[in-house]
Amino acid sequence: MIHDPYLVPPLPASWPYEPGSPLRPLGCRINLELPSLGGGWRVCTPGGVAPVGEAVPLEGAFGRGGIVRVGDMVMRPYRRGGLLRHLNERTYRSHLRFAAEHAVHRGLWEAGFPTVEPLGYAWRPTRFGVEGVLFTRMAEGETWPRRWDLGTARAGELRQAIACLCEWGLWAPDLNATNVMLPEAGGVLLLDWDRARFEPEGADLWPRYRARLERSLRKLGAPAEAFAIIGSEPRP
Repeated sequence: MIHDPYLVPPLPASWPYEPGSPLRPLGCRINLELPSLGGGWRVCTPGGVAPVGEAVPLEGAFGRGGIVRVGDMVMRPYRRGGLLRHLNERTYRSHLRFAAEHAVHRGLWEAGFPTVEPLGYAWRPTRFGVEGVLFTRMAEGETWPRRWDLGTARAGELRQAIACLCEWGLWAPDLNATNVMLPEAGGVLLLDWDRARFEPEGADLWPRYRARLERSLRKLGAPAEAFAIIGSEPRP
């Protein structure tokens, strides 16, 4: 059987979250303007509607820059990390990477997983490929590095969320401490599903997630209690 890493598989029998209603299908329109980013964009959102209004830099956002808020929508430009960013910061071979992230993110949202609402993506041709932007619903809260002490309840919810990703077979290589959001009302939200993919059945993902988060915590100078939430804990 051929394994498709972006085809959302059935939910595990032990899935603890309540699935929601399916999102509206995407419609795509071409040659649209995006606030602060100019024209020529192919926008893929429900109804093909592009955000309109003032683009305000998102204060306190981690990442590679350029993240803005337009009304209740967040626009996150795709930007490369590592050494490659010095040669090619924003150009990708095709728009399929953006479409794949939206497909996975959409599957998580419809399954009731604690994440922000996906709203679509946009892309436009460049000289050597394409550049892209991801759209999500704005969610108020702080990121984990802004307040390391999660408390017992939130720490348990974070471990449960990661355990559910493992059980479902979803590997998200960009899941680090800065992509853990703490909403004002409580709980946790996990962000950033770029390059996320469903692994073949039987893959043991818990050690990979633990190593990824430990590396992130070390880079951020996190206290010992932050490591204890995931680093020293066995899989739930």
